Amino acid sequence: MPKKPTQPKKAEEKEKPVVTGQEVPVKKGKGPPELLRGFRDVLPEEQGRWAMARDKVRALAEAYSFDRIELPILERADLFQRTLGKQTDVIEKEMYAFEDPSGDLVAMRPEATASVARAYVNHGMLNLPQPVKLWYEGPMFRHDRPQAGRFRQFNQFGFESLGVPDPIVDAQLILIASRIFQELGVDVTIQINSIGTPESRQSYLAELTSYFRPHRNKLSEDDKRRLQKNPLRLLDSKDPALAELLGGAPQIVDWLDEDSKQHFMKVLEYLDEVGVTYQLNPHLVRGLDYYTRTVFEIWEAGDEGERSQNALGGGGRYDGLVELIGGRPTPACGFAIGMERIVKAMADRNVNPEPRQKPLIFFAQLGDAARRVGLRLFEEFRAAGIPVAEAFGKNALKTQLDVANKLDVSYALLLGQKEVLDGTIIVRDMESGAQEIVDSAKIVSIMQRKLSAPEGVSRPSQDVVQ
Repeated sequence: MPKKPTQPKKAEEKEKPVVTGQEVPVKKGKGPPELLRGFRDVLPEEQGRWAMARDKVRALAEAYSFDRIELPILERADLFQRTLGKQTDVIEKEMYAFEDPSGDLVAMRPEATASVARAYVNHGMLNLPQPVKLWYEGPMFRHDRPQAGRFRQFNQFGFESLGVPDPIVDAQLILIASRIFQELGVDVTIQINSIGTPESRQSYLAELTSYFRPHRNKLSEDDKRRLQKNPLRLLDSKDPALAELLGGAPQIVDWLDEDSKQHFMKVLEYLDEVGVTYQLNPHLVRGLDYYTRTVFEIWEAGDEGERSQNALGGGGRYDGLVELIGGRPTPACGFAIGMERIVKAMADRNVNPEPRQKPLIFFAQLGDAARRVGLRLFEEFRAAGIPVAEAFGKNALKTQLDVANKLDVSYALLLGQKEVLDGTIIVRDMESGAQEIVDSAKIVSIMQRKLSAPEGVSRPSQDVVQ
């Protein structure tokens, strides 16, 4: 019986590309691939502020004796499912989780505190002198709604202190966070609250549920689900319609146990002592379930916009997290700050990094032999700390000198075939056009003397080759 001709698949039946490491064929004639929504390139012209922020964080980490830790981007998904809270937005909607080729359910880290706690347990850090003070910096991933300063791949730096329950730890971490912004020229306010212990919150949650239940018809579907499963998350809701209801909601500080009250009062006393200004925010709870007692956020000063827009970072105490993932009970506290948000805040305030040292010398070559010698001479200048510009990829001398003029250098070094054979190099003063031929073996010291001459004084070389 003859075979029936194969019917072409309908558009909706076409097979989807397989993401198992196989190469997916790319159709020719298409435009360049576009960035995924919520992802971005950080271009060279933006790197100055990023480097400035990173340098400041690194310097303060060293000043406060925090050690750097590098954490993996991929973790087992259950690390975050167990620690962040199954009813949080991060777990329900935002986490990038998938099955890898080994059959393990893994996740691209949505935050780093849980990873720090895992590393603390895995590497036996409880046997080290306590507290163990760690800091990190790197990318996180959440399938969140992209908006100003918020991306699906975003960078955070964070400070974590594990092993000591004293409220002075909370206060010092808040102090460090405020100092970072202060030294970067960004005015912020500290929003602070205490959410007590899981045990002391039970009575409060019952009261909060009773308050919101008569207003259930005003809640979004997400908030109705939170009311049923985790009422505390209502205080962290991003729905503007909830703001009016929050004004009359019971405040968690009125339901704190005595130990949590005393802990919170001492944190505030320490902050007063070091002059860190703060605002008590009775509705601040943070968005993750592992927090206990002190919670805080860093807001841009004077910004009355939506909280999710002006919060540059935040943190708090998480005394039950290490035990939750299999370690022994370990008090801990920390914070994280978004790099994209801090860089945007710096740009909004016209905070600019020191410009990179401008090269005052340009090296121009003519011919392969000159190019080889030039590569060596360039390294000699680099080792001496003298910035030199070049255009090794260009052949025409005029083209290279056009580049030198655009860079506004003071001197050009000209090297051709004859100079290579003679062991010399031509030094041209770009302002006057005067030239001299000098010994190429002494060119670094010659240029050091010329560059150190008082401005406006042209110092002739004593190494001129006749």
